Amino acid sequence: MPGSLKPTQTKQIIFICAAVIIDSLGIGIIMPVMPDLIEQLTNLSISEAAIWGGYLTFAYAIMQFLFSPLIGALSDRYGRRPILLLSLAVLGIDYIFMGLAPNIWLLFIGRIIAGIGGATFATAFAYMADISSQKDRAKNFALVGASFGFGFIFGPIIGGLAGEISPRMPFYTAAIISFANLLYGWYVLPESLPKQQRRPLSLSRANPFGALKQVSNLPGISWLILAFFLFELGFFVYPAIWSFYAKEKFNWTVFEIGMSLTFVGVFFTIAQGWLIRHMLPKFGNAGTALIGISASIFTLLAFGFITQGWMVYALLPIMALSAIISPSLKAMMSNRVNTNAQGELQGVLASASALTMILAPLIMTQLFSYFTSAQTPYYFPGAPFIMAALFMALALPPFFKGRAYKN
Repeated sequence: MPGSLKPTQTKQIIFICAAVIIDSLGIGIIMPVMPDLIEQLTNLSISEAAIWGGYLTFAYAIMQFLFSPLIGALSDRYGRRPILLLSLAVLGIDYIFMGLAPNIWLLFIGRIIAGIGGATFATAFAYMADISSQKDRAKNFALVGASFGFGFIFGPIIGGLAGEISPRMPFYTAAIISFANLLYGWYVLPESLPKQQRRPLSLSRANPFGALKQVSNLPGISWLILAFFLFELGFFVYPAIWSFYAKEKFNWTVFEIGMSLTFVGVFFTIAQGWLIRHMLPKFGNAGTALIGISASIFTLLAFGFITQGWMVYALLPIMALSAIISPSLKAMMSNRVNTNAQGELQGVLASASALTMILAPLIMTQLFSYFTSAQTPYYFPGAPFIMAALFMALALPPFFKGRAYKN
């Protein structure tokens, strides 16, 4: 931890990072088994199951888009701690519900509930903003991301092993982990937003459009939000298509997919937990983000054309540089927002991210299905990655525009 932190701040950072690690385990656990579970529930081919995977992600994301600003506003009004704990309770119950789902429609309902309750990470970023100075925010935001990556190292491998028993077993495992996280947070997580710094709840701002209008009035914020949106739209090709792409192109098993995701978590953790701390003093928030975007464009283009499974692992260290983009962009925006509006800002960013989760899976899974179906005129399973690289490139003009406003 930085030497400028007070002991209390260090404890708070440890608490929130530990909470994110445990929570990310639950997310990573279920990813490797989704293709097999969808195939089991629908009796469809992998190409057709990918489309259903996109619809499930859509159901989750639309709820995130609609409810994230409200949850952010509630955390500005009532504090971060109760929102984090309530979210964990809802997610734990929902994992059990999805594990028991006998058909695809009840799995949809489970994803809807998860979308409403899954505000843990946005609230965690608001928590970090509360306890961080402006110069430390990007580093501390990166710690949240690194904590997610650390949990993601073990989540997919646990999911891959549990998935060999049953496609439903990872959901029950995720529920246990979520409830354990809830108990941990209940006893050790302190509140980060003092009562005197809280503000009344405004329903006109507790929605995606009202909150976006409010924060966009700040200098350069709207351009950076647009850049963030386009970056996320490209980045979400990974969760949208990775399992289907690996199974189709390299014929990987559930365990092999889980192992690949584990290595993604390793490199992301290194990038956010160590590398970014050395880059920020040299390049600043904007320079660090630009390096990450450039590396991401290269990696996405490469994923589109690689032919062997080992090439995936060769690209992972470069791919991991995409992990430094989000904390750098978020710090650029957070430094322009008052303390009692950090939840609102993080709610807007969560909504922007959720909107990309709505659009990206639909775009990427449809592309994947078209270019891998028996009727396709040109077999090209890497097509979604080329589209993602285009979105990343489109993020550059608004990024440069927003960067012109100095923090």
